[in-house]
Amino acid sequence: MHARLISACLCATAGLAQAQQPTPLAPTPPAAQNVTGRIDYAPPGAHAGTPANYVLGPDDQITIQAPDVEEITKAPFRIDMRGNINLPLIGRVQAAGLTTDELQEQIKLRLKKYLQQPDVTVAIAEFRSQPISILGAVQTPGVHQLQGHKSLFEVLSMAGGLRADAGYSVRLTRRLEWGRIPLPNAKDDPSGMYSVASVNVKSIMDATNPGENIAIKPEDVISVPKADIVYVIGAVRKAGGFVLGESETLSALQILSLAEGLDRFADSQHARIMRPIPGTSNRTEVPVDLKKLIAGKGPDVPLKADDILFVPTSGRKAATVRGIETALGVGTSVSTGLIIYRR
Repeated sequence: MHARLISACLCATAGLAQAQQPTPLAPTPPAAQNVTGRIDYAPPGAHAGTPANYVLGPDDQITIQAPDVEEITKAPFRIDMRGNINLPLIGRVQAAGLTTDELQEQIKLRLKKYLQQPDVTVAIAEFRSQPISILGAVQTPGVHQLQGHKSLFEVLSMAGGLRADAGYSVRLTRRLEWGRIPLPNAKDDPSGMYSVASVNVKSIMDATNPGENIAIKPEDVISVPKADIVYVIGAVRKAGGFVLGESETLSALQILSLAEGLDRFADSQHARIMRPIPGTSNRTEVPVDLKKLIAGKGPDVPLKADDILFVPTSGRKAATVRGIETALGVGTSVSTGLIIYRR
């Protein structure tokens, strides 16, 4: 370093100084995402999606490239709580409140004491905590703090994970200054201020499309809608609600299979589907002869979202069985409760 400084001074004295040409930098790839859902750090100076007007603040981490100043390494510098960074040769520099371009100019100005045309590049390596909103069917919805690089699944884990009644589609909204959401179905909203997209959670979990587990940016809004559910109650082995996949339907026989079949008291000929009437709190009833369906003597009946398949108990069957059990000294127990099942 000292040899370079002496050489620079001699050249200036002789009037032979020439403008230094900036050292060309090889292009660097953005943060890469692997199939495990983790986000690999990009090389220094390659933070993808940083708004040009982003203002630095305490706890941000930056990289500084100065090829002609060996003392300034590429190691990240963290802005302290007073908003400063300490650099070799030039000492303390106020960084908070400046953009990366403005900080570059400040560092260049200070380095001109040693170099005629300093070559300096400042980039963000890690953002300070930034708010993101996670709403809907998660365990702890609300505003969470984003620290560093996080994928979609990592921030959903920060919110405690999905609830049992969560749907399989997650909606993302991002301010355009952070760039458009890198998904094929992304589009700008009518205001032209946001990029919106949806992600199929099941395709990521099944590893059929892990690329949708994208990196999350500050101020993103992640919404997890409640799933469409169909219910089965009454004389079945496993009463409860079953989550429907996106654009999925279940038939009466399918929901009966998920409920592990009829119990021994079931009156299968007089089952009925209780279907909501739009705009009211009432339901209409659709008769279903499960005995005939099981025997293959009739078409299966499709269920819609929020339908309830009710299988009544046969009083005659129950009385007969209980009489036999009483004579044999055998007790019965009936469990109640409604559970939501994800498939």
